[in-house]
Amino acid sequence: MILNSHSYYSLRYGTIKPIELLFLANKGGYRTFVLTDINNTTACLEFMRLAPKHNIRPLIGVDFRNGAKQEFVMIAKSNIGFQNINTYLSSFLHHNNYEIPNKADELEDVFTIYPFEKYYGNTLKQNEYWGVKTSDLNTIKLLRFQGDTSKLVILNTVSFIDKKGFNTHRLLRAIDNNTLLSKLSVSETGSEDHKFISKEQLLKVYQDYPCLIENTQRLLDSCNVVFDFSGQIPNNQSSYTNNQVLDYKLLKKLTYEGLKYRYEVVNNKILDRIDKELKIIKEKSFVSYFLINWKILKYARSKGYFYVGRGSGANSIVAYLLRITDVDPIELDLYFERFINLYRTNPPDFDLDFSHRDRDDITKFIFKTFKNTALIAVYNTFKYKASVRELGKVFGLPKSEIDILSSGRYNYQTLDKLSQLVIKYSKYIEGFPNYLGIHAGGIIISEKSIHYYTATFMPPKGFPTTQFDMVVAEDIGLYKFDILSQRGLGKIKEAVEIVKYNHPDKKAIDIHDIKRFKQDARIKYLLKNAKAIGCFYVESPAMRMLLKKLQVDNYLGLVAASSVIRPGVSKSGMMREYILRYRYPNRRKEAHPFLLNIMPDTYGVMVYQEDVIKVAHFFGGLNLGEADMLRRGMSGKFRSREEFLKVKEQFFINCKTSGKDEALTKEIWRQIESFAGYAFAKGHSASYAVESYQSLFLKAYYPLEYMVATLNNGGGFYSRELYIHEARMNGAIIQAPCVNKSFGQAVIYDKDIYIGFLFLQSFESKNSKSIIEERLKNGEFKSLDDFIDRVPISMEQVAILIKINAFRFTRINKRELLWEAYTKINNITFEEHRITLFKAERINYKTPELPSTKLEDAFDELELLGYPLCNPFKLLLKPLKMILRANKLPQFVNYVIEVVGYLVTTKRTTTLNGKSMYFGTFLDYYGDFIDTVHFPPIASKFPFRGKGIYKIKGKVLEEFDCINIEVVEMHRLAIIEDPRYSDIETNQKAS
Repeated sequence: MILNSHSYYSLRYGTIKPIELLFLANKGGYRTFVLTDINNTTACLEFMRLAPKHNIRPLIGVDFRNGAKQEFVMIAKSNIGFQNINTYLSSFLHHNNYEIPNKADELEDVFTIYPFEKYYGNTLKQNEYWGVKTSDLNTIKLLRFQGDTSKLVILNTVSFIDKKGFNTHRLLRAIDNNTLLSKLSVSETGSEDHKFISKEQLLKVYQDYPCLIENTQRLLDSCNVVFDFSGQIPNNQSSYTNNQVLDYKLLKKLTYEGLKYRYEVVNNKILDRIDKELKIIKEKSFVSYFLINWKILKYARSKGYFYVGRGSGANSIVAYLLRITDVDPIELDLYFERFINLYRTNPPDFDLDFSHRDRDDITKFIFKTFKNTALIAVYNTFKYKASVRELGKVFGLPKSEIDILSSGRYNYQTLDKLSQLVIKYSKYIEGFPNYLGIHAGGIIISEKSIHYYTATFMPPKGFPTTQFDMVVAEDIGLYKFDILSQRGLGKIKEAVEIVKYNHPDKKAIDIHDIKRFKQDARIKYLLKNAKAIGCFYVESPAMRMLLKKLQVDNYLGLVAASSVIRPGVSKSGMMREYILRYRYPNRRKEAHPFLLNIMPDTYGVMVYQEDVIKVAHFFGGLNLGEADMLRRGMSGKFRSREEFLKVKEQFFINCKTSGKDEALTKEIWRQIESFAGYAFAKGHSASYAVESYQSLFLKAYYPLEYMVATLNNGGGFYSRELYIHEARMNGAIIQAPCVNKSFGQAVIYDKDIYIGFLFLQSFESKNSKSIIEERLKNGEFKSLDDFIDRVPISMEQVAILIKINAFRFTRINKRELLWEAYTKINNITFEEHRITLFKAERINYKTPELPSTKLEDAFDELELLGYPLCNPFKLLLKPLKMILRANKLPQFVNYVIEVVGYLVTTKRTTTLNGKSMYFGTFLDYYGDFIDTVHFPPIASKFPFRGKGIYKIKGKVLEEFDCINIEVVEMHRLAIIEDPRYSDIETNQKAS
């Protein structure tokens, strides 16, 4: 009887979760219930999946509105009707941003219901009705309605549960309209009677109008929309060649052709693995999925794009032979059942990483090549602090009060009533969907039209995007292709290009020669000594320390380290245990024999996702179907689902039945649970390790070129300043931007690295382009006058160049240059220079002597780059006297010492009791790392105070050859006063 209900996916309008709506429907006595969210179909499939569990026959449609004004409601009579609604909604509203019309188009298998308040007669089509709300009943009675009563149906709207829901609805509408609650127009909200009522109450309201009840029931009975949520039927594009037999022949052909490229010697182990994989890929109907990935990457190679294929698909030899991945599952003995098994309903994951410069073209290629294609949405939800700010504005609170409320530093009991309401409702709407965004890289390629499942919207990227997320997509059998962007690949590609340009006499680098890299002595040295700054996945402080602790110098060790560092292993305490067993073979005897037998390579410690599956299967007695459910649960997407909880229950039942020790069972499950959302498949880690080796090779042999590429591709874990420091540590001479040498990005000449114009804060990219084009066309600039004549640029922008010393080739003091520039440039908007027959001579005024100093340069660099190009220790107010070097710390283990360090980065974490502690990374005067630990009492008493140089007092600790300082006291040291604003005489003395 309910034809118009809204979940909280009626964004900034509805207040009820889809599952709550179903619970209410069941409790209220309904057996059929219609979900019609406003202008979207986001919740439709989830509503349909959950409905049978609540004994509800679900129907779906859309409430079409202009703002809050209802124009009509469309309800799908069948799946075709739902597709037509999605197509209509998408093309009309979400792709072209048209206003919803007063009169709907006639769509096949779709019922259209107009609100009775718009009644203008009986000129309705066969599929159209007038929807009578409770507020319309008196009108019908008074008018003694003489129209066609067969065209009248009940249109009782449900948008909230109770008074609190209505209040929440009004707040959401105020947020949506960006207005104060007190100024919110009544026309922008629903009616207070749009609360949920039971079927008994509804029938009682309409009891005097049995024809409305009958018409509504007849409409409901004629609707039937059905989707298969069993997961047994993949709905991705079913065939690559439009013939599944030809698909399989092509896959087989490509697989065997790949043997020559990948293997020098082909043995039976390889051939048996191929045969096993091909059979199961065919049986599970994943052939086209492999071929589509192959097609995408074939295109990428034709364009010279670097890529990495990772994910669980990296466990596949077929993927390896098709060049989807670069991981050899035979060499690594990758667990076949992690990649694919007969119980697995979804295809293996292939995460395809590209440089950010190449990814958009790959996406365009996919949309151009494959028919039914869409990006996947994500739900951006209301976060608590943001909700406090939004509601604070709605209630009209001053900014100062909003700041206090959002900081959490208040006593709730002492707050005034409005502030308490802000806190109360912020907690209530926390987690509500706010707007739809785009998944980082998920693309679906469907056999049927995308609109068969969902409406689409058109974000700025210009590609149709679903209105549901990846979890709903998987529920309906649509499995995404992940096309991701990654800085590391851009660094590698650019570094190879720079080396090729700078060293034309040398043999071209084969960056894919991983076999050679695995044996390279220089790479082994960098790994073992954790000298991998700038290198993919192995440069962070945590990874740097782990590499030292493990003393990794080989590929398999790095593969393990890539997974051990993940939170699942480290938080469970198994990272420390793995290190102990890695370093001390006798320790391995302490492993449980059963676990050691399952995981000999990791000494009985669960490190990879497949280890968890093995333990669940062999130790916990779960079949591969249940173990696959566990695998999905580990992704973090399904943990709250009852399927995952059933697997947990079955694990404990099986262990008890087989006589396993209860304490051991609980401990094993604790370790399994710690992996949820954080585990890596071994093949995934191996893919990361391949890219790490590529970057390590470049760092080992071409460190300066590699650092330039790192700077030009957005850096990595650290800020740009550290990569400039690292280049200097490797022998580079760092040069400030120069109008005659620099380009937009950093560039290298022998050992001189010139910082790019685009690194300058507030410097416009159009000016960078103008300078480079003019210099390449007409030669280097001879003077400031020459520059001003040839480049159209404002005084403000020239001032930036002068302050950063970009005219130092003139050998004129930059203060004098600034004076000169001010006399010669009008501070106006510049147009392109016009070519004139005669060059007018500029008037040269005599400039006064205005000396500048190195210290002034450093402060200009701080302002324009964010960091000085000199040693930052030279800016201290009080010069350092005795300095303890970082490389001497091993001599002072267990002693309390004092060191001075320049802050690089911090990491905050929480203790078991919820208190904040920190890990710090500093550089000493000579550029070596100092690592610190700040436990909660110290972190609170001596907090980090931003960027700068700190005097640190603490105890030197050593664990597995890794040095840390447990801080007991820390103070940031003062730097000199900015010399640019002190008197000239003082500056002259400083110079």
